[in-house]
Amino acid sequence: MKCPKCSSEMQEVMHDGVYIDRCIGCKGLWFNMLEHEHLAAIEGSESLDFGSAEVGKRFDAMEDVKCPNCSCEMLKMVDARQPHIWYEGCPSCYGVYFDAGEFRDYKEKTVMDFFRDLFAKERL
Repeated sequence: MKCPKCSSEMQEVMHDGVYIDRCIGCKGLWFNMLEHEHLAAIEGSESLDFGSAEVGKRFDAMEDVKCPNCSCEMLKMVDARQPHIWYEGCPSCYGVYFDAGEFRDYKEKTVMDFFRDLFAKERL
């Protein structure tokens, strides 16, 4: 599989029995359907994302990104709880691609996230 951002080879890596693909060039991560959510719940899985967040930010600006799995045009996605995180999702196979540093950030709950969730529960 080729990286959808830098066209380098993707290498299969595993954490706690879950296999994902990591780019050997830019260190972006490819998750098949729902793997990112599953891994986000597993302690220590952020270690899979050891690439430079600065490099990731440069690649995040890319447009017209093709799915490395099925070649469909991927869509820019945003995490509702952390709207500063933009990643690409495939509307066909439902895989997602995180640039280097984005999965670490996606997993991290900040104090701001805690209070936003707390106030959201109070409004219900």
